[in-house]
Amino acid sequence: MSTRGELNRLRINVLAEDSVGYDSPYLGQHGISILITSQSEDAERSILVDVAQNPDALLENMAKMGIAASCIDTVVLTHCHYDHTKGLGRILQEIGKKDLPVIAHPELFRLNFVTDPYLRHVGVMHGDEREEIESSGGMLFLTRDPLELMPGLSTTGEVERITDFEEVGMGFHTLQKGEIQTDQMRDDISVVANIKGKGLVIVTGCSHAGIVNILKQAVKLTGTDKVHGIIGGFHLIEASDTVIEKTGQAIAELNPDWVYAGHCTGFRAQVKLYNRLRERFSPLHTGMVVEIS
Repeated sequence: MSTRGELNRLRINVLAEDSVGYDSPYLGQHGISILITSQSEDAERSILVDVAQNPDALLENMAKMGIAASCIDTVVLTHCHYDHTKGLGRILQEIGKKDLPVIAHPELFRLNFVTDPYLRHVGVMHGDEREEIESSGGMLFLTRDPLELMPGLSTTGEVERITDFEEVGMGFHTLQKGEIQTDQMRDDISVVANIKGKGLVIVTGCSHAGIVNILKQAVKLTGTDKVHGIIGGFHLIEASDTVIEKTGQAIAELNPDWVYAGHCTGFRAQVKLYNRLRERFSPLHTGMVVEIS
């Protein structure tokens, strides 16, 4: 499946992130939530990408930004982890709509756990399961395929793993028929916007599929090789210097106009990206607004 059409305008509001800017009125939290407002010739849609893990803080930040929950038309969950999905039922209730599309991978609700520093489930938490989502007004669209949200805006679908250096990050596990398996995070998806006269903007959650794999999939999906911007988490916080260096090199070769990375990216990777991209790179922070037209 390939996407069609282009957007005329795109506005990105970072509603939740691990950090806040200097003298900021916003609340930070471990997690990420980004609101995309996209405009074409015929339509305008507001897409909420992830909900972080604290709905009270998320809603307070939205109120400070003058953003009403009722403006949200669709929710995209980039993967199962609690710092992207916790409180979704509460947020859907605040949105207050029936049959609101909630888009994710079919494996969203699986058991996903770590054992370091101790055994704990880190996937979708109690209160945000399928039943709660649907009773709160959500309609689940669970698919491995790219899904067009409107002409010029699409999910990546399940991302093909083609690089030889990118890693899922951390030791995630799941259970299959009673056996412990390494979890390859196949549910990791992102959102791709194709903006007229600018190129592609890629919005990620954690990039467990590998940010370079995601970018290559976005180019293949759209048939557009111009990457205008990249925003989200790159999950390089525990990556080796070699992986960080190769990732930075691959991103630089795509020559994006800007890159805003935070959440799980890690300080070392942020420094490397800044050294490569200079003024085109900025750390992500809660309250950041990006306007593209």
